[in-house]
Amino acid sequence: MVVHAQPRAMDEADRAYANREDLVSAKRAAQLWADQYAREPQGGFDAAWKLARADYWLGGHAAGDDRRRYYEQGIDFGKKALVLQPSRPEGHFWMAANMGGLAEAAGLTAGLRYRKPIKEALETVSRLDPAFAQGSADRALGRWYFRVPRLFGGSMDEAERHLRASLTYNQQSTASHYFLAELMLKTGRQAEARGELNAVLDAPLDPEWTPEDREFKEKARQLLDTLTKPR
Repeated sequence: MVVHAQPRAMDEADRAYANREDLVSAKRAAQLWADQYAREPQGGFDAAWKLARADYWLGGHAAGDDRRRYYEQGIDFGKKALVLQPSRPEGHFWMAANMGGLAEAAGLTAGLRYRKPIKEALETVSRLDPAFAQGSADRALGRWYFRVPRLFGGSMDEAERHLRASLTYNQQSTASHYFLAELMLKTGRQAEARGELNAVLDAPLDPEWTPEDREFKEKARQLLDTLTKPR
């Protein structure tokens, strides 16, 4: 019984995280992974990176101090994962994702503080496995170049290049199409932006990323509504 207790806990955590739209379920998954890591810190790579991933989701759906707390814990466990297995992309990516979430939550000063480690971590993921999580490194780098001021390395051209590169791994990525739509609007290409938003709405739900897909579809609907309303 003891031998199988930990695998069962990990399976339970995976099932709970699959139901992450219910935040109680997402928190349950995070707690199970935290418990697993506490039992086996030197062999807890999967628990560490999955907890960092859960913290990123929870941070994106929390408010105030809780939001910061989740992102900070996600950064910590992303670092733990990359120390355990530096040649795997998961720790690098989810550390960077939580840094990005914290930067957006905390404002410009924090964003500038984290811009270099975020970029370095994402470039590491690109070197290790460019196809990781359907091109998520390119997608996140596209977002980095979009959000960082030009004075500090931002570039609309580089943002578009990376976002389009991410689509080579999943042509129906709701995230990539939505981010491209925002870029098109910022660069005055409204017709193209509409096309990208419609691509978000037309994309099928990905079984692995259904909660995220639903959120991007809702944001796409709302943005399309603002574009169609008479001024």
